This record gives sequence, C-alpha cells and structure tokens, in this order.
Amino acid sequence: MTRQARPARDDGQRGSAAVELVLLTPLLVLVLLVVVAFGLLADARLVVADAAHQAARAASLARTENDAHTQAERAADAALREAGSSCTRPTVHLTTGGLAPGATVTARVTCTADLAGLTHTGLPGHVPLKGTAFSVVDSFRSAP
Repeated sequence: MTRQARPARDDGQRGSAAVELVLLTPLLVLVLLVVVAFGLLADARLVVADAAHQAARAASLARTENDAHTQAERAADAALREAGSSCTRPTVHLTTGGLAPGATVTARVTCTADLAGLTHTGLPGHVPLKGTAFSVVDSFRSAP
C-alpha cells in the first residue's frame, strides 16, 4: 500500500520567514554592536584599574613623597599607553601614609574616555573611568 503525498497548502504565508529575517537582521546587528560596546567599556575599566594598581605599586617602592608621586604618574601613564587606552587627561591621586614601613599606599586613577575612540563606532559622548588600588609599603625596609 502506498501513501499519497498531500498537496501543499498555500495559505498566504509563503516567503514570510524571509521577510521577517530581513526586518530583524538590523535589530540583531544593533544588539550585537551594543554588546560589543559594553564589552569594550568593561575592558577600559579594567585597564584603568590596572593602571591604578601599577601606580600604587610604584609609589609603595619609592623612598620619598615626591618620588612616589612622580613614579605613580609615570607608571599609570605607561600602563594606559601600553594598553592602548582611549583615556584623555588621566589624573593620579595618591595617599602614601608617609611611606612608613607597613603603611598602605592608595592610588586612584581617573580619566575620561571618548566613546567614539572606545567603541570605534563614532558614538558621541564621554564616560568617566575610575580605578582605585592599594599597595602596602614593605614592612622590613628602613624608614625614609
């Protein structure tokens, strides 16, 4: 006994999947671009946090307050430059605790990132980025 195939019903839905795909593709691409932009923003925040860590560590190794500020700024600038950060005018705020053995050095790096440079999409606007890190001055070194 053979089965006969039923004739296909044409109820006016033919080709509607292609039209839906054409209409939804720009929306899906936009969602993908937003996800990538948020990923790049998260990466930029991690870069600034790393710059703060580098600044705090460099300052904790310094022997004088002036040297600590100089070394912290150099370390933060180098970390941001090496990471290819889109930060403009980074600032380093440093609390050294007198650089006494066992004291904690706190470095806060702040900068403003241009969204056009951050996302590479030409978005207008700026976003402030901040990172804070702590480093302990070696407790076995002599006092400055």
